[in-house]
Amino acid sequence: MKPRATFRGVVLRHAAPRPAPQPQPAAAGPPRVRVSREVAGRGGKGVSVIRGLPLGPAALEELATRLKRLCGAGGAVRDGAIEIQGEHRDRLVAELVKLGYEAKRAGG
Repeated sequence: MKPRATFRGVVLRHAAPRPAPQPQPAAAGPPRVRVSREVAGRGGKGVSVIRGLPLGPAALEELATRLKRLCGAGGAVRDGAIEIQGEHRDRLVAELVKLGYEAKRAGG
């Protein structure tokens, strides 16, 4: 049996292979929907970001359109999160709660 090289060049001759990590079960209960404000990478302009929605891409686009119309602002769907231009956290949380999501305001 050929020695197996490991981290930092240490060779283990008789070590058993490690088992693959088991996936963690999903937490019981409703998903955590968080509405936060971010300015990073946007030239100082603030956007309200909604994360944690358990929706597919098409449904996210539809919800984003509805929320943008509610706020009277532009926005986009990026990496599974909805971004709405401007500071609209309170209005967005109220609308998401009305739609049946357990949304919370995140950040300061």
